[in-house]
Amino acid sequence: MRVLVTGAAGFIGSTTTELLLAKGHDVVALDSLISGRQENVPAQASFVEGDCGDAELIGSLGHFDACIHFAGRIEPAESMKYPEAFFANNVGSTFRLLEALVESRVERFVFSSSAAVYGNQTEMPIDEGRPLNPQSPYGQSKLMVEEGVHWLVSAGRLRAASMRYFNAAGGTIQHPEQHRPEIHLIPIALDVAAGKRPYLEIYGNDYPTPDGTCVRDYVHVADLAEAHVLAIEALDVEPDLVLNLGSGIGYSNREVVETVKRVTGVDLEVRIGDRRPGDPAAAVASNDFAREALGWKLERSDLDTIVQDAWAAHQAL
Repeated sequence: MRVLVTGAAGFIGSTTTELLLAKGHDVVALDSLISGRQENVPAQASFVEGDCGDAELIGSLGHFDACIHFAGRIEPAESMKYPEAFFANNVGSTFRLLEALVESRVERFVFSSSAAVYGNQTEMPIDEGRPLNPQSPYGQSKLMVEEGVHWLVSAGRLRAASMRYFNAAGGTIQHPEQHRPEIHLIPIALDVAAGKRPYLEIYGNDYPTPDGTCVRDYVHVADLAEAHVLAIEALDVEPDLVLNLGSGIGYSNREVVETVKRVTGVDLEVRIGDRRPGDPAAAVASNDFAREALGWKLERSDLDTIVQDAWAAHQAL
């Protein structure tokens, strides 16, 4: 297949691009390079620098059998300060992309959504049937795209899978986790272990969880990439998929820190800060439907393996 990957210079996008190429697909890698790095894009992909919301550019790239859409702003706390930027980028640009794809008769669309669409849930794990109640403009932007995609599918214009990520983590030597700025717990903790930061700040220790810190479900980026490739194939059978992508196991921030200490052999300095706006107390996936619908098998998503792989990739930077 010929596949368009937007956000292909980012952490998940570049890892998925590499897997698509390994499976024999022809990949056009599109990225604005505002936050992605061109060196992340595998050399075998055809790289195009540009905005996914540039409909004229998308139309000029020719026909694709599928599009995997990763491009977008990703930080919930930032979205609380600048909601207009998140709606313009995550919603506006995505619908311009969709318009161009439909015009070009692209048959399959795989969307990078988020567990943030669920908002604050008290019962874990969370399945796809839960009421949706995003607590940040980031989560709301993902839900708005999901809803629009559903209407396109209902109209027979597209076949689509919305992939609700929990916490992508891990990494490979070729594709380490790097964000500008870095906002995720594991890579920040590894920065501290490597002496690149003086301490690690945990945002809040008074949540209604066993140790007071947030609980999250971490899924290895290699397993996420596999799910996206499987989703392209699954859309031949089911035209409208909504899937949780997580390990099904929750770890508190303190448990993650203890794992990083054990893997790196470094006793990190930890400080407690204020809660961040938009952060739910817990988010743990039920991944039963994804495993059933895709035949998805998680190979590397236990926390020890995630941190070990992330540390190896971090040391190779």
